[in-house]
Amino acid sequence: MTDDRSEGVRTFRAPSGPAALVIGAALALFLLGDAVLRAGWGQMLLLAPWVLLVLWLVYVNSFASSVRIDDDGVTVQNLLRRIEFGWQRVRAVDLRWQLVFSLDDGKDLSCYGGPAKAGPVRMPSRGDAEEKVPAGIRALTEIEERWQAAPDTADAPIRRSWDRPATIALVVIVVWAVLAILIANAG
Repeated sequence: MTDDRSEGVRTFRAPSGPAALVIGAALALFLLGDAVLRAGWGQMLLLAPWVLLVLWLVYVNSFASSVRIDDDGVTVQNLLRRIEFGWQRVRAVDLRWQLVFSLDDGKDLSCYGGPAKAGPVRMPSRGDAEEKVPAGIRALTEIEERWQAAPDTADAPIRRSWDRPATIALVVIVVWAVLAILIANAG
């Protein structure tokens, strides 16, 4: 797969994901700042892992899940699981409630963070206005066009892995929370 800064790379994620992450981060910052002002740095450090755990959950559930496409293939991240494959491994692309790739290993891969089927489109009030195509259909068309235009060399094997940075962050937060419990119970 190519670097995200490449010209042909496109990332699809839920539109609410970045907003939820920004709001969650602002709320976490407010709560931790308030803890410092009211109780001091020591108490804030004992409270911080719980706030950061909630922020981590918001990140994983709303922002991390995504579908990234380029000329060589696809990277799908569903929560902490990451699946990468070349375009030649794709048998079909469909948009059910969410984007689904049928792969040549016989498995269907539902994408939690990619394009999704929208509700019914409202018809314009004036008869001369153009009908809007839902964003999910536009994204599906773009993905299918990229799949059809893929070179024969886009045959990277299907690789499944974990999101290491997010998993390491979870381990650090859990260890921090255990230490906070031990320190609070010792005092």
